[in-house]
Amino acid sequence: MQIKRMFTLFSLAIIWLCLAGFTVVGHRGDPIKQPEETFASFNQAFTDGADYVELDLHVSQDNVLVISHDRNLQRITGQNAIVSQTPWATLKTFKQKNGEPMHSLDELFAYYQNKPNTKFLIETKKTKKGNPQNMEALIAQSVQKYHMESRIMFHSFSLLSLQNLQKLLPSVPRIFIAGTLKKINFDVFQYSTGVNISSTLVNEQIIKQLHAANQKVYVWDQMNESADQWNWLVNLPIDGVVTNYPATGKQYQEAKVKATDKKVSFSGTLLSLKNETSYENPYNLTVKKATIQPLVSYNVDHFIISDGQPYYQIEPNRFISALGFNNVDDINKLTPYLGQQLALKNNLTRAQFYDSPFAPKSTGNYLLPNETLTITSVQYNNDELWLQTKNGWLKTTDIRVNFDPQSLNWRAYQKLPAAQKLATPEIKSPIILHLSINKQNNWQMLADFHYNQIIIKTILG
Repeated sequence: MQIKRMFTLFSLAIIWLCLAGFTVVGHRGDPIKQPEETFASFNQAFTDGADYVELDLHVSQDNVLVISHDRNLQRITGQNAIVSQTPWATLKTFKQKNGEPMHSLDELFAYYQNKPNTKFLIETKKTKKGNPQNMEALIAQSVQKYHMESRIMFHSFSLLSLQNLQKLLPSVPRIFIAGTLKKINFDVFQYSTGVNISSTLVNEQIIKQLHAANQKVYVWDQMNESADQWNWLVNLPIDGVVTNYPATGKQYQEAKVKATDKKVSFSGTLLSLKNETSYENPYNLTVKKATIQPLVSYNVDHFIISDGQPYYQIEPNRFISALGFNNVDDINKLTPYLGQQLALKNNLTRAQFYDSPFAPKSTGNYLLPNETLTITSVQYNNDELWLQTKNGWLKTTDIRVNFDPQSLNWRAYQKLPAAQKLATPEIKSPIILHLSINKQNNWQMLADFHYNQIIIKTILG
């Protein structure tokens, strides 16, 4: 029943896209492909699928908001000039690596004002003493001038900056950048709506705690991050990520949004004749983990359908195909079928093979009369038993199981209560049953068998 209820929930979930996605923020735009924080970099990030681009602000000598990560523009422009000590008339003449001039926040908003799908995560660069003191007021003026309130978020290492922004632009999200866990506390939460935390510090437990405190969780990585980092990061319940690789982020975001994801909790095991591969996540199957052996118990906490295929999460960064993976409570009634032969029921002319017991689709192939196949895996789903063969999955309503009368499987099947005998059995070769009919037993035990395969001798009691 547990798996039935779970699958019912997922059948409904397929109708609507699970809100399991996350926001992709291009760190300084798309700095791998274009010079950071140029319009070319921002445009590239949006083209690659970023929901937001991240940028940094300093204040010039004459109170212009200048877009730059560095206070000294030597690295960016080759000019040894400190933003706060230089007037905007001079700063705007400096050329960046692709020939673009330095940009102000007003210029950015003017450039993107009529492109409503472009959004921005703005970092305020402040000193430990809170300078420049007028930065937030200047930002509010620019935001209100271009009506950008719904298209921006702020993040900062400066809690004072977030306090000021809360007063000036209360509707705009404010994210505290945490370089260490020690700085995350309830004093911060008075002014923040989210926390931006390093990937070296984040884990699922921390994310759950922050969510419980009504804080969104964004993750940032070091400048040497690689696309491989996503294989781990995508498994976490993050709200957003600030990345140098927005195109890769978009790929994982789309995969995760299109997937259905349900929290579950049970002990499961693989019921199959062979080992199965496990993966770091179900969105990129190129990263493989240790194989799963049959009849080894694992605690399952998520059921995910990704790209039409079902998976169980058995560890924080380990997933297995749900096919053939069953609740340990069902082991006794399922294992007798493994390794046995199946054939078409006598009253049928053919039976369809399916690709999966979960949202099954016909493969277009059929099991025909006089054809026998070995059962390689079993799946109990939606109160129905499915049996896998080399040609695909079959419903037990269409087949009979040819038990070897000398096998332990047959003995195990015989011991099951009638309600747990999920498939129609047949004995491989004729055997003789000596049946004594009296008040203690009846003919009910014969109802499960095909009489043409059994020689019955009765002894009247």
